[in-house]
Amino acid sequence: MKQLVTAVSVAVAVLACALAGAHAQSGSQVISPLTGAKWGPAPPLVPPGAQIAVLAGDPTKPAPYTVRFKFPAHYAVPAHSHPNDENVVLVSGALTFGMGDKLDRKAAGNQTLTAGGYALMPAGMNHYAFTGKQATTILLYGQGPVDFKYVNPADDPRNAAKAPK
Repeated sequence: MKQLVTAVSVAVAVLACALAGAHAQSGSQVISPLTGAKWGPAPPLVPPGAQIAVLAGDPTKPAPYTVRFKFPAHYAVPAHSHPNDENVVLVSGALTFGMGDKLDRKAAGNQTLTAGGYALMPAGMNHYAFTGKQATTILLYGQGPVDFKYVNPADDPRNAAKAPK
């Protein structure tokens, strides 16, 4: 009985510390209307042409983050995975997701989401995404640090930046 009480006490203490840590990480309130985002070029983790607005947190740190991405029409992110789960909510436009080691626009398993749609891409799962005829805005959130591991290293935009010109 004493061991059970100790185990429960430890679990409650760990939970309290986790909740306190989450509260401390949030820092201050964030309210961001759709038109109030401060957009800039997306980092070279994704192909050129995308824009990003960081809403909360720092995606490069091991902490919660929330960002918005704008993708132009006919934009694609080749097959890749992430070290942490990735949560995606469609704000506008449409985004098609597929699973696998290579981007395949015609794969039977592809699923297109429109505004309000949600996708969870689990850590380590190879997936890809692409837009159609319209620009698309997504809300992306999760636990940092964010990283992309492209299945084909030649698809990694960071490698293209290092290639001799």
